[in-house]
Amino acid sequence: MELTKKTHACVRLEKDGRTLVIDPGVFSEEDAAVGADAILITHEHLDHFHEGRLRAGMEANPGAEIWTLASVAEQLSAAFPGRVHTVGEGDTFTAAGFDVEVHGQLHAVIHPDIPRVTNVGFLLDGGAVFHPGDALTVPEDRRIDTLLLPVHAPWNKVAEVIDYVRAVAPRRAIDIHDSLLQDHARPIYDSMIDKLGGTDHGRLTPGSGTALG
Repeated sequence: MELTKKTHACVRLEKDGRTLVIDPGVFSEEDAAVGADAILITHEHLDHFHEGRLRAGMEANPGAEIWTLASVAEQLSAAFPGRVHTVGEGDTFTAAGFDVEVHGQLHAVIHPDIPRVTNVGFLLDGGAVFHPGDALTVPEDRRIDTLLLPVHAPWNKVAEVIDYVRAVAPRRAIDIHDSLLQDHARPIYDSMIDKLGGTDHGRLTPGSGTALG
C-alpha cells in the first residue's frame, strides 16, 4: 500500500492498481480526486468536502463511487445516482479493494456556541490506516499501524493532539490537517509530538508519499 499526502486533510492510497482518496477539500489540489476508484468523505466542512474536486474525480472515472455520511450524501446523490453510499458508525464495506470500517459520530467541539456536525473516521484494512476526520476518535479494540493525525485546527490544541496519539498508540503518526500551520511553527509542533507522543511521528510535504505495511 502506498500513501500520498495531498494538501491539508486529503490523502491518496493505492493498492493493487486501485486508488482510494479521502477528503478532497477546498485546500486540496484541484485534481486531488482525479484517478480515484473510490472517494471517502468524513464530513461536510469545505476543507474536507469540495463539490468541484469530487465532480472532477467522478467525471474522470465513471466507475468511481463515494462513501460518506448522510449530510454529504444528500448533496451528491442526485448528481451521481447509484454511486453515492451513506454510511455511519459501525458500518463496514469494501471500496477500491480496501476493507473499510466506520468509527465516530460527531465533529470535535469548535466552540460551545457552534453546533456540532456529524463526522466519521475511516479505518482501512483492519488497522493499517486510520483517518479520523475532524475528531479525536479512538477506534476500540483495534491496533493502528498508521494514524493520520489532525495536527492543527481551530478545534484542537497541541496537548490534545499529544494525548490523542498516546490514546491510539499507533506504530506511527503522519500529520494531516496542517495547511494553516505556519512553517516557522512546525518545528515546535514536531518537537513536542516527537518527545511526548510515544510513537514514530512525521510529516509529508504535499505530493510526497510513503509505503505502508
